[in-house]
Amino acid sequence: MSRKRLLALAALSAIVAPAFAGTSALAAPADDSAFRVLVFSKTAAFRHDSIPAGVAAIQKLGEENGFAVDATEDANAFTDANLAKYQAVVFLSTTGDPVSQPEQKASFERYIRNGGGFAGVHAASDSGYTWSWYGGLVGSYFRNHPAQQNATVKMVGQGAASNRGLPNRWNRWDEWYNFRGNPRDAGVRVLAELDETSYNPGSGAMGDHPIAWCHRYDGGRSWYTGMGHTKESFSDPLFLKHLLGGIKMAAGAASFPCDPHGD
Repeated sequence: MSRKRLLALAALSAIVAPAFAGTSALAAPADDSAFRVLVFSKTAAFRHDSIPAGVAAIQKLGEENGFAVDATEDANAFTDANLAKYQAVVFLSTTGDPVSQPEQKASFERYIRNGGGFAGVHAASDSGYTWSWYGGLVGSYFRNHPAQQNATVKMVGQGAASNRGLPNRWNRWDEWYNFRGNPRDAGVRVLAELDETSYNPGSGAMGDHPIAWCHRYDGGRSWYTGMGHTKESFSDPLFLKHLLGGIKMAAGAASFPCDPHGD
């Protein structure tokens, strides 16, 4: 090849190369555009009438934010092959023992151990009382609740996607769970806590009262919020920000700053 032709090729390379700098043969997908979640809302005890609104809201969040959503109330979905399709499983106000068969439980445990994500909403903590592994995953079990009322939520989990865009002191109406044990004792990072002076917590007053938290558990990611009892929650823009951030955290599509000693 002549020297003139070599110089011409070099000049062409100098023009074209910047357009491809930093790319690879297979471009990585956008951080929130290529994941799939399973919404599981089976109930074996009390059934919340907000579940249909919750499923629809999560489906809409998926449409608006570029992730796929499947929904089921069939625990037969808990197989190794099926769960492998999902980056997170959302337990939406499940109650009682919704995953009852040993092989279903074993598949979900393997899913989490392989790095899967769990997002629990409201009555997810009113589930699996005979499944101690699940109790560790969710962080604490439901104990009781007072009448629905307004309360002030203190958002304390700086840097967490589920807190982003929310007021530091968030006054809202919900059904406020008291828990059997303080989830801090399970090694969670608390993201939101209730100001018990702002409402009547009833006989289960906790003093230190976490209401949303996250932690790494048995190889996977777990995020939980005690909010979301009412149908109105799922049309509340602030709650939807909270829920979207939590789903993305559980799915690994947002950072997971869940060290219990974090700020």
